[in-house]
Amino acid sequence: MQLSQELNTAINLAKTAGQAILEFYDSDFLVEQKTTKDNHTEPVTIADKTASKIIVEGLAESFPADGILSEEETDTHHRLDKNRVWLIDPMDGTKGFVQKNGDFAVQIGLAEKGEMILGVVFLPFYNQLYFAAKGQGAFLVENDESPKKLQVSDKTDFSKMTMAVSRDHRSSRMSGIVEHFGILQESQRGSVGLKIGLIATQTCDLYIHLSPRTKHWDSAAPEIIVKEAGGNLTDLFGEKIIYNTSDVHNYNGILATNGVSHQKTVEHLRTLLTEFGRLRVINK
Repeated sequence: MQLSQELNTAINLAKTAGQAILEFYDSDFLVEQKTTKDNHTEPVTIADKTASKIIVEGLAESFPADGILSEEETDTHHRLDKNRVWLIDPMDGTKGFVQKNGDFAVQIGLAEKGEMILGVVFLPFYNQLYFAAKGQGAFLVENDESPKKLQVSDKTDFSKMTMAVSRDHRSSRMSGIVEHFGILQESQRGSVGLKIGLIATQTCDLYIHLSPRTKHWDSAAPEIIVKEAGGNLTDLFGEKIIYNTSDVHNYNGILATNGVSHQKTVEHLRTLLTEFGRLRVINK
C-alpha cells in the first residue's frame, strides 16, 4: 500500500499546525468551554481552532475526494459516503496546553472503509514526531534527527509492566484495576497519543482508558502507530474500533498494549467490567 503522498502531507500539516500552537503557547490566550452532547464540558482555545483550520484546509486541497472529520469542525456526515476519511484531533490534550505542561499533540489519521491505514502524532513542545502507514512500520523522529523504527516490548508479567495513566485525578475503579493487575509502575502523562507513543517506544507497556467520552479522533492516529510497532489497540472488550460511523464516541473505552499481553489483559478486564456493570455498546 503506497501512501507516501498522504504521509508526507499529513506530517507537513502536523508540523505547521504544531508551530502555530507553540506561538499561542507562549502567549496569553483565552480558554473557552465547549459542551458535548452528554453535557460534559471541555476546554477549547484559539490554538485548537487555528490548528484545525490549517489541517482541514490542507487536506481538502490535497485530497478533495476524501472525507474529513475534525474535533473542532461541524460534522456534516458527508464523510459517511467516502471510502477514505481523515480523522483529526488538532490538539489532543488541550488541558496540558492550558496548564503549560507540554503534554499535547497534533493527531492526523486516515481510515479506509473504517480501518486505520495511516497516522501521524506530533508533540510540538517536545519536537517528537510519530508516524506510521499500514504494512510499513512505525517510526519516531526526535528533534528532526533520522527516523527510528519502533518496536513494542515483549513483557507479559503485569508486575513488571509500566502502565501509562492520566495526569488527572483517577477514579476508584481505575485504582481497583491497577491493584487487580498488580501494576507496580506507572507513568502519569497527558494526551492519548502521547501515552500510546510511550507503548510504541517501550517506555510503557499498557494503557487502559475507562472513560466513554473519547472520540474516534482521539484513538485513530495512535492506533495505527502502536499496531505498526507490534502492539494492539481495541476497545476495553478486545473488539476492533470501527471508524467513520455516524456516532464517533468511543463508548467502550480504549485499551492499548504491547500486543503480546493484549488477550491476557482483555480477560482480566472482563471480570472487572462485569463488576462495574459495564456493557459493550455498538456504534452506528
